Amino acid sequence: MKELVETLARALVDHPDEVRVTQIEGEKSVILELRVAPADMGKVIGKQGRIARAIRTVVKAAAAREGKRVVVEII
Repeated sequence: MKELVETLARALVDHPDEVRVTQIEGEKSVILELRVAPADMGKVIGKQGRIARAIRTVVKAAAAREGKRVVVEII
């Protein structure tokens, strides 16, 4: 999951070297914290949050195959 979020975010931003994804494991859930450069924050969130929602949807679908629940937080 972590690599998926990292790959998606790096494709969207102008400063791909500043993309950081932190994974926090729980029993049945995983929290992924996505950090990008302040200048790239708008590109990751998108208009009215559409890009962020799309990233969350893709990750949620991939997590469902593994039987886990994933939460993506953009920080």
